[in-house]
Amino acid sequence: MIVIETKSPEETFAAGRNLGLSAQPGEIYTLSGDLGVGKTVFTQGVAAGLGITGHVNSPTFTIVQIYENGRLPFYHFDVYRIGDIEEMDEIGYEDYFFGGGVCMIEWAERIRELIPKGTGSITVKDITIEKDLEKGFDYRKITIA
Repeated sequence: MIVIETKSPEETFAAGRNLGLSAQPGEIYTLSGDLGVGKTVFTQGVAAGLGITGHVNSPTFTIVQIYENGRLPFYHFDVYRIGDIEEMDEIGYEDYFFGGGVCMIEWAERIRELIPKGTGSITVKDITIEKDLEKGFDYRKITIA
């Protein structure tokens, strides 16, 4: 388990970028944390580490955003608005989970039963971002397990 403490959005972005720099094909990152904790900033950092140019935002209404202009394909999911797990079948989630790129899944706990167990060529890393207002407004604790 890795614990990273950041004190600004820029440091949270840099933590994501470092993860993106070392990302390998077949990695799936599950990303948990309250609203406004910095999940999108962290994800933008991962995308930057993968060499993705252009704006990266949360695909809240489209469920998945696909970026293919980096060193690996990057599939950014936001499943917060999933009403029924069958919606994941409709978007062909398996093509992304097993597609040889990197997946970032925000609110992954909503589709936990669909996430591979991390066998074969798939590696699953659980990432949690937490605030602690006693340590400052911009403080974040990022845990990667």
